[in-house]
Amino acid sequence: MKFGVNSWIWVAPLTTDEVARLAPLAKQLGAEWFEVPLEDTSLIDYARAGAIIRDLGMGTSVCAAMGPDRDLIHPDSAIQQSGMAYLRHCIDAVKALGGTNVCGPLYSAVGRVWQSTPDERARDLDLLVRQLGSLAGYAADHGAVLCIEPLNRFETSFINLAAQAIEVVERVNHPACQIMLDTFHMNVEEKSLGDAIRAVGPRLQHFHACENDRGAPGSGHVPWAEIADALKDIHYNGPVVIESFTAKVQSIARAAAIWRSLAPTQDALAQDGLAFLRKAFA
Repeated sequence: MKFGVNSWIWVAPLTTDEVARLAPLAKQLGAEWFEVPLEDTSLIDYARAGAIIRDLGMGTSVCAAMGPDRDLIHPDSAIQQSGMAYLRHCIDAVKALGGTNVCGPLYSAVGRVWQSTPDERARDLDLLVRQLGSLAGYAADHGAVLCIEPLNRFETSFINLAAQAIEVVERVNHPACQIMLDTFHMNVEEKSLGDAIRAVGPRLQHFHACENDRGAPGSGHVPWAEIADALKDIHYNGPVVIESFTAKVQSIARAAAIWRSLAPTQDALAQDGLAFLRKAFA
C-alpha cells in the first residue's frame, strides 16, 4: 500500500503553484501519494505538476469533481455530454500527471438527489452502463482506470452501497472500470464495512480512508481494525488516501458541509492520520 492525501485537505481549487507548495509538504508529513482533484480544468499544468510529484517519488491519482454540469445520467443530454467530456479530460489529465486512477462518483452530480421508480432506475442504470463502457474504452487506451465511488444518501440517491457499485461494474464488464470505496460514506450506508470490502474484492482499485467526521483517521469511531482485516483478506495493495476538507475554503466547506476545524491544523490532520493508517494497516 501507499498512503497519501488529497489536496482538498488544504485548498480548493488546486492550481499548479499549489501543487508545487503542497506536494513537498505532504511528503514531509509522511505521504507517499498526492491526489489531484480537478475542479477547474484550466488551473493545472499537468506536465509540470506531474514532474513535481514524480520528482518527489510520490504516486498520484485524479479525483473527479462532479458538479451540476457534469452528470452522465442527467435528463438533459447536453449535461450528459458535458460530463462525458469532463471525464475524458480527467483521463487525459491522469495520464499527463503520470498516474492511473480516476476516482469519484463518476455517474452523477454530487448533491443531486431524486426519487425514482424501479423502471426509472433501471433506465438510468442502462444509460450509465453505456456511458461508462465508452469511457472505459477511452481509459484503457490511455492507460487509466475508472474507480466508481458510492456516496452517502445525502450526496446522491443513485449509488450508495458497495453492492450497487458492484452491479454497475459487473455490467460494464471492462478491466478499466473498477471501484473506489470511502470509509466516510461507508460509515453511513453499509451494515458492515468489512463485509462490503470483501464483497468488492479484486474490483477495489482505490481506497479513501476517512474518519466518520472527516477528521484525522484514528480520531473517531470508524472500525479501523475491521477495515484492515478486510483489506488484508482481499489482498489489497493499492493507494490509501485521506480525503478531508478545510472550513477556510468557503466553496468546498459548503459543498462538503465542513463548518468547523476537524483537527488542530490541516497539517496535523494529514500527519496524524497518515501515521495512524500506516500503523493500523501494517
